[in-house]
This record gives sequence, C-alpha cells and structure tokens, in this order.
Amino acid sequence: MDLFVLKKVISIFLMPINLVFILLILAIIYFKKRPKVSFKYLISAVLLLLISSMPIISDTLMVSIENNYEAFTRSSKPVDYIVVLGNGHSSNHTLPVTSQLQVASLQRLVETLRIYKIHPEARIITSGFAGDDPVSNADIMKQSLVLLGIPGQKIITENFPKDTEEEAQLISPRVQGANVVLITNADHMPRSMKYFQLQGVFPIAAPTGYWVRGLNNESSWKDYLPSSKKLEQTTVAWYESLGRLVQWFKTLFN
Repeated sequence: MDLFVLKKVISIFLMPINLVFILLILAIIYFKKRPKVSFKYLISAVLLLLISSMPIISDTLMVSIENNYEAFTRSSKPVDYIVVLGNGHSSNHTLPVTSQLQVASLQRLVETLRIYKIHPEARIITSGFAGDDPVSNADIMKQSLVLLGIPGQKIITENFPKDTEEEAQLISPRVQGANVVLITNADHMPRSMKYFQLQGVFPIAAPTGYWVRGLNNESSWKDYLPSSKKLEQTTVAWYESLGRLVQWFKTLFN
C-alpha cells in the first residue's frame, strides 16, 4: 500500500467518531461473555462522543491551535510570492470552477484575493495534486483566480504535492530567500509553517478559515450541549494535533 494512503487510513481510524464506533463494537463483542468489560467500553464510547461534541471543550482545543499566528495585514516590504496550499475540490463542468472548490479551498481563495489586492507585485503559487479527480487542485485554484480577475501569467501551479510536507519540499527551492506569504487554514498553519521552516523558508503566515472567532468570557448552558458541528471541529483539531505529533517525531530522526 502507498505510504500516503496508509497514513490517511490510519488517521481515519484514530478520529473521535471512529474510535467511538470501535468502542461500541467491542462492547457488543464482550456483551455476553464479559458484561462488565462491555459496560466499560460502552461508557467510554458515550463519554468520548460527549466530550468530542461539547462546544466548551472543542472551542478551547481549537483556539489553542488557531491562535498561534495573527491574521495577515500588510508586509513591511514587497511580497515576492503568495503561496496558497491545496485542499479539495470536485470537478463538475456544469458548475463554475469557484463552485467546484470545497469550503477550505474557497476560504484560501478569498484570502489570496485579499492579499493580492494589498500586494499586487506578488506572484501566486497554487498547490495540490489531483488525487482521483481529472484536474489538480492547483489548476482549479488557478482557474478560479483567473475567473476573479488575477492575470494568469502571475500564477504558478504546483500540481503534484500530495500533502503539506511535499508542498514544502517542492515549493521551497523556488522561493528560497524571497519574501513569502503562506496561506492556509488557521488550524493547519502551525504544521505548515514548521514544514517550510524545516526547508529553510520562513514565510509570513496568513491564516484563514477560523473555526472559532473568539471565545466568550462567560460560558452559557449552550456551551455544554453536544453539537455535530463541534464534533467536526474537534475532529479537525485532533487531526492537526496528530499531524504535529508525527511531524515532531520525524524531526527527531532527521
């Protein structure tokens, strides 16, 4: 099995909702022979689901990741490159390219447009492979930017990186020594910055797509009610936390 696919499969099984399913399956398996053990698995599954979907816990976890970098305002010197990392899309020729982008890609697209208006001297690098799609994410992003008024000759595509680590490895040689702005989602920014820094590139962070836009000083009863949206948020935060742990382990052996 391809290493990239293997990483994705393992990460899927380690996500909160799938861990809940695993615990429930174990509870069923042990129900007749070892009812006490079965009950423990059942309680663990319920608690994990409750904790993962509780707003006050999910928001606290996500804020600790998203608040590592401030939003981009303006660079004190000309920007050479705006690097926008890839995410996802689904090709559908009956839709405009902007409607083919997934939410995170759209968020990065808007941030790219905003920063380009501030620094029109910059060139833009879009990134991301095709996966099972006939068109790469880098190319769909370029088409979207051109549709929204960015000159095509100002945009460079990197069509082959499969993940953030590969994006840093392939893009860094091109931008060494340049003033670079890096665009990705706020939850993904700490890991992305680290990968580029390991390649000797120290970009200016431009986080976007915040899950949490400020925690209230006083919590309310709603903060303790389970929410499917917060379960999704916790899953993203957990995924990024695992990614940063793997990244840390890799640095120990390099």
